[in-house]
Amino acid sequence: MPVDTGEKTEAPTPRRLQEAREKGQVARSVDLSAAIGLLAGLLILNWYGSSILRGFMALTQQSLILQETPTSGWTTLDFAWRTFLRHGSAMLLPFFLIIVVVAVAGNLAQVGFVFSAHSLMPTLDKISPIKGIRRIFSKRTAMRVFMSFAKVGIITTVAYITIKGFIPQLVGLSETTFREVISHSAQLVFILGLRIAVVLVILALFDYAYQRWQHYQDLRMTKEELKEELKRMEGDPTMRQRRRGVARQLAMQRMSQAVPKADVVITNPTELAVALKYDHNEMPAPKVVAKGAGFIALRIRDLADEHGVPIVERKPLAQALYKACEVGDYIPPQLYKAVAEVLAYIFELAGKGYRRKATG
Repeated sequence: MPVDTGEKTEAPTPRRLQEAREKGQVARSVDLSAAIGLLAGLLILNWYGSSILRGFMALTQQSLILQETPTSGWTTLDFAWRTFLRHGSAMLLPFFLIIVVVAVAGNLAQVGFVFSAHSLMPTLDKISPIKGIRRIFSKRTAMRVFMSFAKVGIITTVAYITIKGFIPQLVGLSETTFREVISHSAQLVFILGLRIAVVLVILALFDYAYQRWQHYQDLRMTKEELKEELKRMEGDPTMRQRRRGVARQLAMQRMSQAVPKADVVITNPTELAVALKYDHNEMPAPKVVAKGAGFIALRIRDLADEHGVPIVERKPLAQALYKACEVGDYIPPQLYKAVAEVLAYIFELAGKGYRRKATG
């Protein structure tokens, strides 16, 4: 008897994946949501930043005018600052709301809507010193440290290259106006931030791919776990009912396609129904293309009526065919004669004798 080595060689079942999701265990990259939010914020500043700047300059000017009025005092100063904060917040609120919405959308795109109180509940694994040490020296932690160093190194390189390209412009700023200094500085900051944001998004995409792979690896199962999982699924009444429902639906679909092509339906007269098809050129014997009892028998009769398939009541023959054959089986030799009589009768009624059917 083979011994289970405990190696997780089997792919996780859909049920295991769903249970992990219900516990809040999903593949998610926090860096991806943050990087997308940063990139969105920079792009919004590029489009909307000049309006915000002009608005703040106007507010600042208005506040200074209020403070320099002859009746200036603590009341006027307080009113000026309140006005500045109120209008300033109103201008910045859409900017921050868009960033939050983009960050939340990025998180939803990764895992969808997941809420689980299970991850908030204290467990022994979370407070166990041994488990904590294992987490510190785990592959996941090592990968996180590696990604952090890689991120710092790449961002430093991007910043160095960007600033180096702006050095000639920065050197000449000493001979320009204050407005030009602000303009060039803002351009440098925006380009630097945009490049860093793009790099962070790319790194976060790699991190997300790794998190998905690691999450899948963590949920892999040993052969013994897979056997136990399958046993639980087999014993689950909901799963059994679902499988029976799917099987019933597929059977009804096949029956709906097969009965219209049948040559005859033999009934008992309403309890059983067996649909037969026979092609002398292709079949060694008549074939059962559909059969059923009770409701299914009534459905077969209805389909036969709808498509003009002859219905013949032969109680003993219907019972014998129902017991001896499954759908797709050829009828047994002991029933050849009885079925041949029915088919000959049907072909004669249809005005197409056996010879005509065979050649036509």
